[in-house]
Amino acid sequence: MTDDFIAVIDGSTSKTERRYSLFHSNGEHAMRLVSKYIKGMPKATTCHEFCVGVSAYILKQYKKSQLPRLALYPEERLTASAIVFSRLNREVWMVGDCQCLIGGQYYDNPKPYEQELAELRADYIASSNLPQETFLTDDTARQHIIPRMLEAMKEQNKTYAVIDGFPIPEEKVRIITLDFHPWEIVLASDGYPCLCPTLEESEQKLQWQKDNDPLNIGQFKATKAFVKGNNSFDDRAYIRFKV
Repeated sequence: MTDDFIAVIDGSTSKTERRYSLFHSNGEHAMRLVSKYIKGMPKATTCHEFCVGVSAYILKQYKKSQLPRLALYPEERLTASAIVFSRLNREVWMVGDCQCLIGGQYYDNPKPYEQELAELRADYIASSNLPQETFLTDDTARQHIIPRMLEAMKEQNKTYAVIDGFPIPEEKVRIITLDFHPWEIVLASDGYPCLCPTLEESEQKLQWQKDNDPLNIGQFKATKAFVKGNNSFDDRAYIRFKV
């Protein structure tokens, strides 16, 4: 949060061995970089200026010698999604996989391949002879879809938008413009299977999902399970405010 911007930033889970920080995963490192960039943005920054500027900022983190390979292998890039509220522009910008409630109306911007891969993972578990509890400690179903996931990621910043240092296709960025009436807004990462008007309700829905379908293969399907010992299946962040 700054005086002019409120953002939820979600770093992408690393899927390769390449690392850019000695102290953080690629996803966390990407999140911290995007956060630092937003904190320094002029208050009149537009969505276009944000997309261009934050991409250039991430690009500086790579060595020039790495760029040809990164162009071919997007899964090795520093990658994050972000949903940003701009006070001056009265807009919400959705870059990548994120979600929000504006005046109670739900908006999201999912990756185009995510649901298909979640279905494949669910089918793998359903056809397995192993007890389903086995996948809570060793999710071989996720490992099964990783090659397909890496293939789909070749469309990163082509058919869908993320922040990864390469040009963002701005037609894939969702912009929600607000009028000057009062609005209650919730911004969140995609770690909530059901986004509700309060954090308490959202957490209760998450707990219900964990109690009733910890593998995420039922009505709500995901590419990850609630790994044994974790209280969620993904990173989550939630902020509610009025403007």
